[in-house]
Amino acid sequence: MGVERPTVPPPPNPPMAWASDAVAELLRRLELPYLSLNPGASYRGLHDSLVNYLGNERPQMLLCLHEEHAVALAHGYAKVTEAPLAVALHSNVGLMHATMALYNAFCDRVPMLVLGATGPVDAALRRPWIDWIHTSADQGALIRDYVKWDDQPASVAAALEAIVRANAITRSYPRAPVYVCLDAALQERPLAHPPALPDLARHRPLTPSGGDGAAVAAAAEILARASRPLLLIGRVSRDAGAWEARVELAEALGAVVLTDLKVGASFPSRHRLHPVAAATFLPEAAAELLRAADAVLALDWVDLGGTLTTAFGEDPPAAKIISVSGDFALHNGWSKDHFALAPTDLAIDAHPDAFVAELLARRRAGGQAPAPRPDWPPPPDPAATAPWGEGTPQGGPITLAELAASLRDALAGRNSCLVRVPLGWSGDDWPFAGPLDYLGQDGGAGLGSGPGMAVGGALALAQSDRLAVAVLGDGDFLMGATALWTAARYRLALLVVVANNRSFLNDEMHQERVALARERAVENRWVGQAISDPDPDLATLARSLGLRGFGPLDTRAQLAASLAEAVAAVAAGAAAVVDVHVLAGAYPGASAEGQA
Repeated sequence: MGVERPTVPPPPNPPMAWASDAVAELLRRLELPYLSLNPGASYRGLHDSLVNYLGNERPQMLLCLHEEHAVALAHGYAKVTEAPLAVALHSNVGLMHATMALYNAFCDRVPMLVLGATGPVDAALRRPWIDWIHTSADQGALIRDYVKWDDQPASVAAALEAIVRANAITRSYPRAPVYVCLDAALQERPLAHPPALPDLARHRPLTPSGGDGAAVAAAAEILARASRPLLLIGRVSRDAGAWEARVELAEALGAVVLTDLKVGASFPSRHRLHPVAAATFLPEAAAELLRAADAVLALDWVDLGGTLTTAFGEDPPAAKIISVSGDFALHNGWSKDHFALAPTDLAIDAHPDAFVAELLARRRAGGQAPAPRPDWPPPPDPAATAPWGEGTPQGGPITLAELAASLRDALAGRNSCLVRVPLGWSGDDWPFAGPLDYLGQDGGAGLGSGPGMAVGGALALAQSDRLAVAVLGDGDFLMGATALWTAARYRLALLVVVANNRSFLNDEMHQERVALARERAVENRWVGQAISDPDPDLATLARSLGLRGFGPLDTRAQLAASLAEAVAAVAAGAAAVVDVHVLAGAYPGASAEGQA
C-alpha cells in the first residue's frame, strides 16, 4: 500500500506543544489506523499535528477528492472490519458535501468517528470573509438527525473527553457514525503543558447483550414448539464464529432461513435450509415460506413490518413473531428508517449474535436434540434454468446474470469479497459461503456511494488473501468515480465492474409504470433518463485516474478475456475498471410497490 511520509520527519518523541497535538495523540491511542479526508483550512492545526507530530502514521491520512468519498471510504472499511476509521470534514461546507454519505452510513449502522471543524467560534479571531462563511452557530445540527451522537467542545480537556466518548459510542451496538466538531482556534492554541489523556481501558464500548434470561427462555419455548420455524437473518456481524453459530441454530431448530441482499452475507446461500436466494425485495417464494411458518425469529431484520406486510397483506401473521434487535435506540422520528410497525409476540432488546449464543447455550444445557423436519422446507421446484451460455451465440448482448457468471469464472480459484452489487443483481448469481463473501448495500439507497465504499473495502482487505470486487451500476459509478483515484494513489488492489445499461434504469421503470397507469406511451420512458449521446467513456475515465481501464465490452465473446486480464492485474496489486454494456432488465423480487 502506498504511504506518504513527511519530507522532514518529526523528531523522536516530539513535544506535545499544541492543542491539536493532544487530539492527534489521542487518535493514535484509540488505534484508528487511517483518517480519510479532503483538505480544509478549518482543521489545518490538526492536519499539521498528524504530519509533524505523528509523522502521518497511525492514523495515516488518506487523501480523497471529495468529502462524500472520504465518508464512503470509511463506510466500506467498516463493512469489512466492523471498526471505525477517522474522517475529517472541513467546516460547514465540507460537512454539507458529506451529508449523503453520512446518511448512508447511519442507515447501514456502521461505526465511524467523524471529526469536523468550524472557523473560530470567537468572532474576534475570524479572518475577514472566509472564516465568517465557514463558521456556524450549531454545525452539528446539519446532521444531528442521522448520527448517533455529536458534540462541539470548547476546551482541550473537553475535546479529549468528547473524542473518547464518541469512540465508545460509535463502537457500541447499534453502531452508527458520531461527529465531534473542533474549533479551528482551539486546535491552534499552544499548550502550557501536556494535558492528561483519558485512561482508555476505563472507557470501552458497551458489551453486547444477549437479552434478558426470561425473554431468551420464552423465545426458546416458542421455537421448540414450532413445527415450521423460520429465521429472518438481517444485520449481523462478519464474525466467523457467529456465522457458524447461526448455522448451528438453524440446523438444531430445523428452521428455514431467509436472508437479505441489502445487508452482508449472513448464512451459506446454498445450504439446504436456505431455499430462496437473497434479494433486495422479498421474492414471492420467500413470502410463501413466511405464510407457511408457525414461528419466525427475526435477527435485526431490515424492515420487519414491511416484510410481513408484503407476505400477509392486511391479514395478521399466523406465526408467532420474535424480533431481536436493539435498533430502536437510533430511531428519532426525523428519518423513517424505523420502517413499518411490526406485529411481534416477543420483542427482545439484544445484539442478534449475542442472542443466538445465549439461545444455543440454553439448548446445549438442556440437551435438546436437533429437530427433525422431513417436510420443512418444502422440496425445491424441479424446474431448472439453463446455464448462462447454453444455446446463446457468443456475439449476443450480455445480461446481468451472464456478467455475474463470467466474473465468477474469471475469479475461479481466488478468494474474493463482493463489496457491492447493483440493484438488479440476483442472489442466485453469486453463492455465499462465509461472512466476507458479500458486504451488502449502502443503507440509504442513494447513488454515488459505490466507488468510495469499494475503495474502503479494498483498504480493509489489503492485508488479506481476498480480492475486493465491486459490481456497480453506471449511474452510481459516474456520480462517485473520482473516489477511485484514492485506490490508485495508495496502491490498493480493487476490481470494479460497471454493469452499464446506459440509463438511470430504476427511474425508467418508474416512468413506465406511471405511463401504463395513465394509458400513455411507455416508449417515452427513456426521456430524461438515458446516459447516452454522448456515451461516457468509462475505461478512459478510469485510466485518467490512474487505474487500468477495460471496455466498453458489448458481447460475451469479449467478456471472458477482458475479465481474465483485469483479474490478473488486480491480483498483481492494481486497481481496474471494466465497463460492461448490459441489457436492461427487471429487478428480481421487486413489485410495482416495492421498487426503489
